[in-house]
Amino acid sequence: MASASSSNGVAGRLRNASLVLVSDNDSTISDIRKAVIMMKNIAVQSEKDNQSEKVKDLENSVAELLDLYGDCAHRSSAIHSVANGYQPGEQLTDFKKLLEDEFTKLKTKASSVPQNHLLMRQFREAVWNVHHAGEPMPGEDEEDIVMTSTQCPFLNVKCPVSGKPLTELTDPVRSMDCKHVYDKASIMHYIATNPNAKCPIAGCRGKLKNNNVVCDPMLKFEIEELRTMNKESNRDEVIEDFTNADDED
Repeated sequence: MASASSSNGVAGRLRNASLVLVSDNDSTISDIRKAVIMMKNIAVQSEKDNQSEKVKDLENSVAELLDLYGDCAHRSSAIHSVANGYQPGEQLTDFKKLLEDEFTKLKTKASSVPQNHLLMRQFREAVWNVHHAGEPMPGEDEEDIVMTSTQCPFLNVKCPVSGKPLTELTDPVRSMDCKHVYDKASIMHYIATNPNAKCPIAGCRGKLKNNNVVCDPMLKFEIEELRTMNKESNRDEVIEDFTNADDED
């Protein structure tokens, strides 16, 4: 009994320590995101001033920041995963190796490059629209514009339990198994009242447990980006409505 209590105490302290480390990483991720947005605004002004070399330098710097952005996110996810899955044993645990192995696995699985990041896409679109608003970017056609303008990092756009859109969730969590997103209070109640709970998304076989449904470091940032995309889309629709009304007159 004493051994079990001691193990639970160690696991609890580890989870608390992981929250501190992840919080520090989240601050870095937030700062990077703000820097990228600021650099996008500078690039737009530079494009208006026809300073193409400066715009290119800014784009290269954004790519470097997004590479760091991804590393920070994977590092936080690795910390979450190791802390939540830790089971004390008789042998000393090499936490450094556990974290590095988990980080490498997550980074390999993601296999993303900064040039394909949504924030990079928004940077390039903003610069392109200075002189070519409404025109496809090089290498794209109209269908590409529709696909990329509605690009979304989520597998579901509503919580399957509460029915709330992800953009309205104040306390979102994501399954570490199937990657679907839920309202925390709703999914925790669902798990508590459904033994051997599985993801309520139709056709999904993901298993749900209290310790594998978390607010991972990227989730709130991705939801905020989705809110921004929706606002921009709604603004464009309003502008188009006014334009069409003028044409009819």
